[in-house]
Amino acid sequence: MMCGAPSTAQPATAETQNIADQVRSQLEEKENKKFPVFKAVSFRSQVVAGTNYFIKVHVGDEEFVHLRVFQSLPHENKPLTLSDYQTNKAKHDELSYF
Repeated sequence: MMCGAPSTAQPATAETQNIADQVRSQLEEKENKKFPVFKAVSFRSQVVAGTNYFIKVHVGDEEFVHLRVFQSLPHENKPLTLSDYQTNKAKHDELSYF
């Protein structure tokens, strides 16, 4: 993958689920609700001065959210950050960069 160029969408992995789980509370706080389900479905990544992860997450029923999570460089020793998110997404909605 070229630096700055986002990857193609891939099925979520255990690592992707772990990243989503680590920002779940940030999303629930911003949305002021608890999600009954929080299962990463697919993701894209983008190498910048760290890594952006764009993750599609199933949150119950037919509802999905798209997350943008930033992981800083290892030497910075910072926690994962929920940079942005989009709610009211459907299963067929393509995971975009935002």
